[in-house]
Amino acid sequence: MKKLLFLFGLILSLGFSYGQTTDHTGEDVEFEVKLFPNPATNVINVLGLKNSQRADILITDMYGKPVLQHQWKIKNNALSIPIAQLEKGVYMLAINSLEQKVSTKFLKQ
Repeated sequence: MKKLLFLFGLILSLGFSYGQTTDHTGEDVEFEVKLFPNPATNVINVLGLKNSQRADILITDMYGKPVLQHQWKIKNNALSIPIAQLEKGVYMLAINSLEQKVSTKFLKQ
């Protein structure tokens, strides 16, 4: 299991997450968000977001169980999310706002 987590962390360490997001027109568009450091210990930084007055931040474990929820304003197209209290493992990060919806994975060491 440790080897699998290490390998997954190595893949994630590039820090780039690709996927689908929905823009303000309702169209699915490709996006690139940079999440770093990955793996992380205390904080994850997310760049490439659209500014928003209110964004819902949800972190779930790999079973879909919510472990952290926040509502924040996105400024300067970035967020810094404290994760020191999370157990070691793989997590999903979802950021939902009127401007976009983003989801990506990260590894907590």
